[in-house]
Amino acid sequence: MDYSFKINRKMFKKVLVAEDIDSINVGIATMLKDLNIKNVAHCQYCDDALVKFKKAQYDKEPYELLICDLSFKKSHRKDQITTGKELIKMLIAEQPDLKVIVFSVDDHPKRVKELWGTGCLNGYVDKNRWGLKNLATGIQKIYNGETYMSPAIESQFKKKKVLSVSNYDNKLLSLLADGYSQEEIEQYFKKHKISPSSRSSIEKRLKDLRVDFGAKTTIHLVMMAKNLKLI
Repeated sequence: MDYSFKINRKMFKKVLVAEDIDSINVGIATMLKDLNIKNVAHCQYCDDALVKFKKAQYDKEPYELLICDLSFKKSHRKDQITTGKELIKMLIAEQPDLKVIVFSVDDHPKRVKELWGTGCLNGYVDKNRWGLKNLATGIQKIYNGETYMSPAIESQFKKKKVLSVSNYDNKLLSLLADGYSQEEIEQYFKKHKISPSSRSSIEKRLKDLRVDFGAKTTIHLVMMAKNLKLI
């Protein structure tokens, strides 16, 4: 693979890869070999990754870096850990100094922001045509004590604001999307003890959301929230 940087002689010695797609595992394996990383374990199931991780700890030869996808396709197995997010949380709880890179097709700003905000990640790389090169760059930078986001993701974070909504806003916009009137939403909020529930509070919050999103109307606001996968 052609890299745009000089490969360090010093590098992570032991890496755990949690990825369920064979072709992607092959690409990652080749890239890690190019980086002079020879001790690599590949797991297609999160439960298997946890077992390998605990075995390495027991042998006092812990993994230094985890490269992890976020979503894993369901299979015939009944696994306890079904997402990369769960796996990362468990491994960091066991080994706080473990370095973690998410390598995922999920590049939605809201989800990236939520995961990055947990403090568990050192890198986030989106899977695209430059994914492996960006992953290699991220590994180098993280080994040198830096953090890394691939360019497309980083550009989202350089914006003044990454749009997100609270649980209250999510429920409000979801009810509007389902055809509820503001009067019906007021009654729903009061019935389910969601506060604030007054008509004036609902109207004010919708006005603020329209300003935040740059929406011309409430219908436009709901459409934008749907397109951004916020509801």
